[in-house]
Amino acid sequence: MKKQVAEFIGTFTLVLFGCGAAVIGGADIGLAGISFAFGLALVGMAYAIGPVSGCHINPAVSLGAVAAGRMTMAEAVRYIIAQVAGAIAAALVLMLIMTGKADYSVAANGLGQNGWGPGYLGEYGTLSAFVFEVVATFLFMVVILGATAKGAPAAMAGLAIGLALVVIHLVGINVTGVSVNPARSVGPALFAGGTALAQLWLFIVAPIIGAVAAGLLFKTGTLDADTAE
Repeated sequence: MKKQVAEFIGTFTLVLFGCGAAVIGGADIGLAGISFAFGLALVGMAYAIGPVSGCHINPAVSLGAVAAGRMTMAEAVRYIIAQVAGAIAAALVLMLIMTGKADYSVAANGLGQNGWGPGYLGEYGTLSAFVFEVVATFLFMVVILGATAKGAPAAMAGLAIGLALVVIHLVGINVTGVSVNPARSVGPALFAGGTALAQLWLFIVAPIIGAVAAGLLFKTGTLDADTAE
């Protein structure tokens, strides 16, 4: 249970502070501020719970680890349950905080949910959203697996992974709000409802495809430093 508790707390922190930055402070801190909120939340949790659970805090990362041969499916399922629960709890807490603001409504202001299409940020199409989420998650998983591989400087792993998430957000917020993490998408969507729920499938399927593809490259030795010539 120790690992599951760590994953719950880590995912809770990522969603509360990442989505919270968008909903509460977005107008003041802008795209860059939101990007760093997500990235720095991950950095903090990487050093806080990394020694306990590895700080996946992302179902796609856990499944990518399975594909890479670094985790069993049974353990990944336990991680995913904890991650999704943490994300839902964080979205609920954020909504409770926001209801204290007189002119706030979930329908009008949202909870930092992901999306695409007319009315959503840059109004990118479905293909653009899908391609971005697959490619961004693939590259994110490459950073994670590479930074945590044997021989990599362990003390720098959390910083490298967190900064990768910052860059991904800087590029992709206007496309999808950036998921690369099904749990991060599920939490806000459950309370925002409507379009967020209808579009949730993409933020589950695309990140998993990208993460598993990266995991398979490491599994086959294509990106394994130990097999490099």
